[in-house]
Amino acid sequence: MRLHIALDDELVAELDRRVGPRQRCAYIAHLIRLGLADDRRRWEDIESALGSIPDTGHDWDEDPAAWVRRQRGEDEHTRSCGPT
Repeated sequence: MRLHIALDDELVAELDRRVGPRQRCAYIAHLIRLGLADDRRRWEDIESALGSIPDTGHDWDEDPAAWVRRQRGEDEHTRSCGPT
């Protein structure tokens, strides 16, 4: 099947440097296949994790905002990157 896509000149030039003008379609199809497979794996990971954390019994249950503030306060990096 044919598909029309628009790419800027800079992108096409880089594509040609990497694979040559005669291999554009094959390379683009390869990248799309890789991207779709990666996307499918990510969704499978997300779906397999659903329900793995219980609904209750967490440190943050009573006051999530306070829990987040405490976590941020305990993070050395966050404190050192704060406003000066």
